[in-house]
Amino acid sequence: MTQLILVRHGQSQWNLENRFTGWVDVDLTEEGIAEANKAGELILKEGIQFDAAFTSYQKRAIKTLWLALEGIDQMYIPVTKDWHLNERHYGGLTSLNKQETRDKHGDEQVHIWRRSFDVPPPQIDESHEYHPSKEVKYRHIAPSELPTGESLKITTERVLPYYKSQIVPHLKAGSNLIISAHGNSLRALMKEIFGVADNDIPGFEFPTGNPLLLDMDEKTLKPKSARYLDEARAKDLPEV
Repeated sequence: MTQLILVRHGQSQWNLENRFTGWVDVDLTEEGIAEANKAGELILKEGIQFDAAFTSYQKRAIKTLWLALEGIDQMYIPVTKDWHLNERHYGGLTSLNKQETRDKHGDEQVHIWRRSFDVPPPQIDESHEYHPSKEVKYRHIAPSELPTGESLKITTERVLPYYKSQIVPHLKAGSNLIISAHGNSLRALMKEIFGVADNDIPGFEFPTGNPLLLDMDEKTLKPKSARYLDEARAKDLPEV
């Protein structure tokens, strides 16, 4: 049996400020650091020996992974960082306060941007201060590949090919893995692993810093069981 842990980064500064974050590389809050440390404590109780770890290019996910691996004394395992696991890019909504955006555009429009599967937010161009081309970490990526505003559908189309080509082979080989990522990149993985329908996947939430443990069949990679390790902060999961 293969074990996979999915963990959303701990609370970030813009989570705290209720802002659309996306690809902006904000850091963890003190609460977020505490959540990441707690994630390590919870994983330690499970006694899992990991073979490798995967995370995004964004410091909130990287730091959450570091702290969790430190908590289980497994900082030596190979860690792969890849931008395909980044959060959804919120385009023109990036940095805006969510409540102020509701006040300006209406609850219904903001709900569509946030919770529909295939409606992207307003796009940004290269003049925008948060266009990803302005960050050194993305300069090796072709400009045509850099997102400027993603729906969950577009995010899924970015995340899943990477998952299938780079992560699935490890799982099929029986490796135990931990992936530290973001609410929407993890939704994309949940959609694939649980077989969730397009219209249903936006309704599933990943609590910050709460590891989701999946016991997976090595042949099918379908979950035999799934549970959040912190039951008090658990969210609903698709049926196994």
